[in-house]
Amino acid sequence: MADKPATTTQTGTPVASDAHSLTVGADGVTALHDRYLVEKLASFNRERVPERNPHAKGGGAFGEFEVTEDVSAYTRAAVFQPGAKSETLLRFSSVAGEQGSPDTWRDVRGFSLRFYTTEGNLDIVGNNTPTFFLRDAMKFPDFIHSQKRLGASGLRDADMQWDFWTLSPESAHQVTYVMGDRGLSRSWRHLNGYGSHTYQWVNAQGERFWVKYHFLSHQGVERMSAGEAERIAGEDADYYRRDLYEAIERGDFPKWDVYVQIMPYEEAKTYRFNPFDLTKTWSKKDYPRIKVGTFTLNRNPQNFFAEIEQAAFSPGNQVPGTGISPDKMLMARVFSYSDAQRYRIGANFNQLPVNQPHAAQVRNYMHEGQMQYHYAPAEHRVYTPNSYGAAGGPEADPLLGVEASWESDGELVRSAATLREDDGDFVQASILYREVFDDEARERFVQTLVGQYNGLTVPAIQERFFWYWGQVDQDLETQLRALAGAPIGEPEPIGIGE
Repeated sequence: MADKPATTTQTGTPVASDAHSLTVGADGVTALHDRYLVEKLASFNRERVPERNPHAKGGGAFGEFEVTEDVSAYTRAAVFQPGAKSETLLRFSSVAGEQGSPDTWRDVRGFSLRFYTTEGNLDIVGNNTPTFFLRDAMKFPDFIHSQKRLGASGLRDADMQWDFWTLSPESAHQVTYVMGDRGLSRSWRHLNGYGSHTYQWVNAQGERFWVKYHFLSHQGVERMSAGEAERIAGEDADYYRRDLYEAIERGDFPKWDVYVQIMPYEEAKTYRFNPFDLTKTWSKKDYPRIKVGTFTLNRNPQNFFAEIEQAAFSPGNQVPGTGISPDKMLMARVFSYSDAQRYRIGANFNQLPVNQPHAAQVRNYMHEGQMQYHYAPAEHRVYTPNSYGAAGGPEADPLLGVEASWESDGELVRSAATLREDDGDFVQASILYREVFDDEARERFVQTLVGQYNGLTVPAIQERFFWYWGQVDQDLETQLRALAGAPIGEPEPIGIGE
């Protein structure tokens, strides 16, 4: 025993036993004043924090981002200047499943990337698809509820998923991605990531640009067959997590190239569809991808709970030279993500080591609250403005704290976005199905949809299912009806845009 350090309580006091409680005699009652037993059980009862509502199941790793190109004409952000290097954290996840659910369920894969920059943390919180199911956050809780479980049975239900999707036509582009090969990736290493939203960049001259982030896998984008996914779900629910961890442990470090699409600020006003609509992608012919650099994942977490489960991402974490856009979903996520983290891991979640800036200092007048760990020097005031000069604490600097902005003028309304020339809900879903998928991908897609239809039990939802895919491609609807043995019917009216 002499070569091992002594076990202690949380306050550092050595304990007598790791195996035996304090009792009245060997077989008597347990003493409530056994401080170590009480502390150990109380700690055990509080080991888990609330899981994320969406994106509960995931994993991740740390790495390094290096800028290899020059995009300084578009942004002044230090993290994107030529030759800059930054520590990164990447968390992958599934959207719908809970903790413990199989990694290989068909789903969107979350792709949350943090840059620990010299100007603070920059988070790009996206997915392995460049779009999303919705364009307005008012519908987001309902969408997530429809993908979770029924209140009575506690079971997931195909009817409620497709009920929501077919009543929300803007979902068609993303659902086409999910029901295609992107819904079953070979591994987390074999998928691309996307910021999905439109963001803003600001250069040193104050010029503004709209930007979309693309993270392209060096490992390639590879799919998994439905049969293989089902088999692995039963054999190894943590397949993706294990694959990433073991690859990094053996030195097979995965890499992604960082690209951006850049749209001049003024062009957004007249582009053929709303460039801030999260259900749309920008044409790469109109706005070619521009390479920025490469990041490599090269370090597994030392403690999964502390560094991955407690990692708190938010698209509101921007730095000078970057910012958000008038994307309705993005503006709401800026509030919602940080609010979820305060509920999940506490008011001072940003003081946890994984969430602290690693290359910048924190200086402000926010203080106290549950689990405060950092505090300002004693001479600093707890308010601003104050009369104590530099000793009194920090002062805001408008030259350093460059913020993104845009013009906005209009009456406060609750309304769908103004439609433009190519703003139809099914336009890009049709292009994806007809022009991007090859013949084999279309065949797999059809078989997946037939399987989805077979899980439906409500006639009205079954009919809307056919209608929904008929809007994507009329021949697709005909093919699905034939394979399902379903006659042509009439779907219930749908209040598009409501």
